[in-house]
Amino acid sequence: MTLTVPPPRTALSAERGGRADGASRGACARWYEQELGWATAGSAPVRLLTGLRFDALVVPAAAGHSALRRVGRTGPVALTGRRMSFLVAPGSADELPGLLDWLEWGGVTLALTALGAGGRITAPPPPGRPGPPGAAVWLRPPCPPHEQEGGPVFPALSGFGSRSGDAAPDLIRLVDAVATECHRARLTRARAGTHPGKTAAQPLACS
Repeated sequence: MTLTVPPPRTALSAERGGRADGASRGACARWYEQELGWATAGSAPVRLLTGLRFDALVVPAAAGHSALRRVGRTGPVALTGRRMSFLVAPGSADELPGLLDWLEWGGVTLALTALGAGGRITAPPPPGRPGPPGAAVWLRPPCPPHEQEGGPVFPALSGFGSRSGDAAPDLIRLVDAVATECHRARLTRARAGTHPGKTAAQPLACS
């Protein structure tokens, strides 16, 4: 008679944990796709595709927190490590350079990037569902269509991807606030003689 030796308990636990993680990632993707109609990619972690339902303004977290205190309404806002993503109306990434010029931020070095078609951001766990330590989180979560008519509202230029009335947050105000805080953070680092990736003992390179 042949005896079948069961795998070690640690191996069984790892296998079950892997299945649980896979199911959790699958549930996460389904929530975004079915509840919000957002396109996703990947599974470890799930990614949200930009340029379809929304674009994203990505800034350092410190500047993002300061901007949130300055502006009232925004669209959904996600935090991933030291970066914050403000979801804005699709097409906003293409408008950003001209908008910065119009706001007189043209030529100023800012730690501000925009993701449009072909971009992606890490998907936080759906609101109310815990994620693993260090996972992306929603600071201002999106509302499913059944909770808010039409679903999430994204900051947009007037007449461009926005809704009528005062429902849509103002993209111009948001971009100006984010640019201001990015610039303020850069000046603070310059006064301290540091910049990202350097220690306080290393001087800021100047031209």
